[in-house]
Order: sequence, then C-alpha cells, then structure tokens
Amino acid sequence: MTVRTVKVKLPLGLETRPVAMLVRTASEFEGCTIHLENEAKRVNAKSIMGMMTLGLIPGEEITVTADGKNEEEAVTRISECLGTAI
Repeated sequence: MTVRTVKVKLPLGLETRPVAMLVRTASEFEGCTIHLENEAKRVNAKSIMGMMTLGLIPGEEITVTADGKNEEEAVTRISECLGTAI
C-alpha cells in the first residue's frame, strides 16, 4: 500500500473537468484500488460521483492511497493531477 498526503493546488478546487481528468487517470490503473480521503470522506478515485462528493477546495490537504499493481505510479500520477505532495 502506498499513501501520500497532497495539498490541492487546483485554482477552483475539484470541479467537473478536473474530476473527469482525475477519474480517467485513476481508471488507467487496472488491478489497483485508489482512494482519496479528506477529514470527512473516503471515496474511490475511479468513481466520478464519489469524487464529486468530496468538494475539495484549494489549499485543502487530502490523503491519496493506492493498493495493488503499480500503486506507487498511481499515487504519483493522482498527486500530480491534484497539486503538490507534502
């Protein structure tokens, strides 16, 4: 399992277009479960509806967790989509 804390750097937070890009990126990693977690929720990064419920805002810190095939690459790519690793 690979875990990384990321600070959201998207200027408008996690709105529709960035969510779609993030879900598309996460879906490239077959055989790997990927979750994003903030203080209130934990969601599957491959679920567009789940991702929309996070309501992430710029500057917020979230945890990216991946388990399975290519988990380190998955966490790195998701982190790059969202912002900067802490």
